[in-house]
Parts: sequence; C-alpha cells; structure tokens
Amino acid sequence: MEFSNKYVVVSIILVAVFAKQAFAATHKVGDSQGWVQSIDFDTWASKETFKVGDTLEFKYSTMHSVVELNEDAYKNCDISTTVKSYTGGSNTITLDKPGTRYFACGTSGHCDQGMKVKITTVAASGSSSTPSATTSPSSPGATPSTSASSCQLHFYSFFALAASLVVFFM
Repeated sequence: MEFSNKYVVVSIILVAVFAKQAFAATHKVGDSQGWVQSIDFDTWASKETFKVGDTLEFKYSTMHSVVELNEDAYKNCDISTTVKSYTGGSNTITLDKPGTRYFACGTSGHCDQGMKVKITTVAASGSSSTPSATTSPSSPGATPSTSASSCQLHFYSFFALAASLVVFFM
C-alpha cells in the first residue's frame, strides 16, 4: 500500500508533538521524600539539569504549600509577596522558558528554615533532557531522583507511538 501525502504530513506532525513531550523530564522535588523541611534543596537542585519543557513535581503534606517568589522575596523569605501560590499536596509546574524561578514553602517560618529552592532552567537542545543522575541521596534515607527513569519512560512511549503510526499507515 502506498503512503498518501496526507498521512505523511499527519504522521510528521504527530511525531513532532510527541517528540517534545518524550524528551521532557519530570523532576520530583526532594526526590522520594518530597517537599519537606528535612531536605537540603540547594544540594538536590545542584544535581539536576532543568530544561525548558521539563516539569517540577511537588508532593507535600497539608502543613506545607508552595509559593513562587521573585528573587528579592526569595532571598529574604518574604512569603507575603508571592508570584503564584500552590496548595493541595500535589502540584506539577512546567518550566516553560529559560531563566531562574524561586519557590518556597508558604508556611510561616519554613522558608527561613531552608524550605526553599532556586530552579535555573536552560533552553532545551536537540538532545534529550535527561537530568544528571543522582549518585548519592540528598539526605539519609532518601533515594535517588527518578527524573531519568521518567524521561526514559517518555522516550519509550515516543518510539512506541512512532512504530504504531508506521504500522497503521502501511
């Protein structure tokens, strides 16, 4: 059976859309422990590579929240001047452009105790956005980041989709 131009164009568009998603990584803030006070978030962030299109996944108890701050508010832990606030125990934030973003816990006193993180996002390149592998936990009992495995899952999903399209249109 012969490919028609219409099917080829549709296939290329679908592959292009899913390829971008396939190469995005999900960064679980604080690894398996999540958004808690006992994590050194500076150390955690230093072991990750954040690229445009990646997502941050915040998981936390009801005694916490996530607030996005500007640089001055972040440095001074001024949680009264938020850029955006997140609640509910689970939030996913897409890193949609290069630059630095600042996050802290919105619970009074927690930012001052170190519950804050600075995320520097770089432009996505043509290569995979697999973050650097975590070789040692950020605190005792923590497990390495699962961001790389999440990216790997997206990568396999992309190829499964591409193979399905080829079989479907043949």
